[in-house]
Amino acid sequence: MSPVVTLAHSVSSILNEDFFIEPEWGFYARLAAVLLVALYIMFLLPRLSAIVGFIITGVLLLALFLTSYVMMTTQGMWLQLMMPGLLLAAGHILLTTKRFFLSEKGKARLDIESAESNRMLGLSLQGQGQLDMAFEKFRKLQLDNSTLELMYNLALDYERKRQFNKAKSVYDYMADFDAKFRDIKTRANRAQSLEETVILGGGGSASPGGTLILESGGIEKPMLGRYEIERELGKGAMGAVYLGKDPKISRVVAIKTMALSQEFEDDELVEVKERFFREAETAGRLNHPNIVTIFDAGEEHDLAYIAMEFLKGSDLSKYVKKDTLLPIKQVLSIIQRSADGIDYAHQHNVVHRDIKPANIMWDSETDSCKITDFGIARITDSSKTKTGMVLGTPSYMSPEQLAGKKVTGQSDIFSLGVMLFQMATGQLPFTGDSMASLMYKIANEKHPSPASINPNIPRCVTVIINRAMAKDTNKRYQRGKEMVNDISKCLKIMEVEGKT
Repeated sequence: MSPVVTLAHSVSSILNEDFFIEPEWGFYARLAAVLLVALYIMFLLPRLSAIVGFIITGVLLLALFLTSYVMMTTQGMWLQLMMPGLLLAAGHILLTTKRFFLSEKGKARLDIESAESNRMLGLSLQGQGQLDMAFEKFRKLQLDNSTLELMYNLALDYERKRQFNKAKSVYDYMADFDAKFRDIKTRANRAQSLEETVILGGGGSASPGGTLILESGGIEKPMLGRYEIERELGKGAMGAVYLGKDPKISRVVAIKTMALSQEFEDDELVEVKERFFREAETAGRLNHPNIVTIFDAGEEHDLAYIAMEFLKGSDLSKYVKKDTLLPIKQVLSIIQRSADGIDYAHQHNVVHRDIKPANIMWDSETDSCKITDFGIARITDSSKTKTGMVLGTPSYMSPEQLAGKKVTGQSDIFSLGVMLFQMATGQLPFTGDSMASLMYKIANEKHPSPASINPNIPRCVTVIINRAMAKDTNKRYQRGKEMVNDISKCLKIMEVEGKT
């Protein structure tokens, strides 16, 4: 507008009283509002939570706006409250932003500390052999090259333990982030092939290692030492037994494996391995027709193994029930040969310590019987798989063995007496509702008379059982040879009396 028009408008507004008045106290009102806003931002807002602070700031802004609006529209007064309002809004935004960045920085620091904690804890668990728990810790880490290195080493540990399915899971997890990392694609395929191949019971701790993937994609028979593994024959508490073959001389053998590294702590492992090979060497020197022959002992990865002659037939555990009992003459013949075998071992300072039906093999076609697992009992004595009791059940143990006293050959004779009792009557001489009750009876109570359970048992058999199971070692057979001789006499008596 031209100056004259502007002047005309001004004069008209004055004449019509179309104007706003800034009160004399407006400056002080504005100063008070600024001071109030400053105190709020400096002292109150930092102590409030984000939501409460946002609400109070909003209320104050609304109050400043409404005050200015109402005074202007109803009183014609102009209070300059925009400056306090801008100060309030800017102060709130800056303080909230600072708090956000500090929070994010703290969170990032906590994330770094948490990641380092998970990394160290995972490595510790991996070192202790707890691979599954280590994998859980590693999965909480951000995936990068350093984390992939950790997981790669973890997968290799799974492979060493022949847990190929778990190794493949780790490789697959890594491939989601970087499928070209090292050789994980090849290793994943290899792990899957080994997982899907029936390797003598799968990839458990008892399975032998050394299985190889051929370039053509085929799979070789697994090797344990120099032996080719054909198939699994059975499993025990600490390992498995496999049918193997020595390819150099085409000798068929039975291979008993023991995963010592999984059964013992690192501080015990060296001593246990030395004892294992010492016991295997001692048992390997035994040469008797009623003792299984040991050919070799060795160690492959984390598996210790013993190669022994392969025996046909089955163990005697299937002939201890009433409906499957063998003729008493046959029972006496087996016990006699077993007593002759342990007597031979005792003369060579070897005590079996675990005589029971499961450790005596008998072939019904050839009538051959052989004692197995010489030397193994001393290794399993200190295994962590035991549950407070050596070798699980004390049913065949002598009182002195249960008492923790020095075990001699007479303990094996007691166990053989328990076997004779069971194979003649179809039940164990001592039973109990609990382990403690069973152990108490073995140590303190006299066994029942075999004739009270099976009246057809010849008296001479009862005499042999009573002497073999005498709690007083002075009254028990001193040698297995004495038991052998008494059984010979008993068989002659039975022949004269016409008993079978």
